[in-house]
Amino acid sequence: MQISQPPEYLDRFRRALDSYAPDANDPILLAVSGGPDSLALLLLAAEARPGAVIAATVDHGLRPEAAQEADFVAHICAGIGVPHQTLRPETAITGNLQSQARAARYGLLEQAADGQDCTLIATAHHGDDQLETVLMRLARGSGIDGMAAIRSRNGRIIRPMLAFSKAECEDICARAGIDPVRDPSNSNAEYDRVAIRQWLAQAPHPFAIARTNRTARALHDASDALVWMVQNLAEERIVEDAGTLRCNGSGLPRELKRRLLLACITRLDPALQPRGEAVDHLLAELDAGRTAMIGNLLCSGGPLWTFAPAPPRSA
Repeated sequence: MQISQPPEYLDRFRRALDSYAPDANDPILLAVSGGPDSLALLLLAAEARPGAVIAATVDHGLRPEAAQEADFVAHICAGIGVPHQTLRPETAITGNLQSQARAARYGLLEQAADGQDCTLIATAHHGDDQLETVLMRLARGSGIDGMAAIRSRNGRIIRPMLAFSKAECEDICARAGIDPVRDPSNSNAEYDRVAIRQWLAQAPHPFAIARTNRTARALHDASDALVWMVQNLAEERIVEDAGTLRCNGSGLPRELKRRLLLACITRLDPALQPRGEAVDHLLAELDAGRTAMIGNLLCSGGPLWTFAPAPPRSA
């Protein structure tokens, strides 16, 4: 099956891919579910990097149609000369299905990439996903880290489709004569992302993919800079002695103080991950020189903050 996409699509995709993997011979694992986004990724990658891409489809075992969808992707891959494998978790997914399925998916993709000597794993998040994520995080009152939304690269995970719109993904599939898989959950407005998507579709809006990606990149850079600053500040301002932490947060902007506070909590109890209002309340108490509890930690404020496990309660 010979499929050729417009040069403009291919050039844009190659530029993105080259920014992650300049060596065209380095194998890349593609996460392909059979939807329009991941099929667009597959079609562009097969043409841009012939012989250097491998496709993988994850069947979580949660839907009876999933096995047929994996076979559908395998058939397309065979037609364009891309090796394909179907990945299935060894144990059934339980609990929070969305969270556990995501963890299982990335775990399986990591294993498959290792087995194929692929240093990179490409997923099909596109520009509309980025916009929806930014708006979702805004609606939830997220800070800089959350508003950074979808990173173009996160470790070995790369997202070369962020410069493409959902409509362009559909167009790429249509040009190849392929009718993608349609996930019914993408129409369920009970999910925040679907509700945002339907809201955006109601009327013309001023949000553009290129500008949204630029904003997300700026927030990525700001987030990375803050992480770097706090790592250095932690070395200078946090002292541990016999299970007790002391931290000098004086003279710092509020955001750096908040992040130092989280660094102290994480050192003493990595499983305790407070967010939002809980962190804001604790920071206000410490700045006021008061003592407060968070989890099982006793936190004392003033010029020098002190953190220690709370003493056992008496019977």
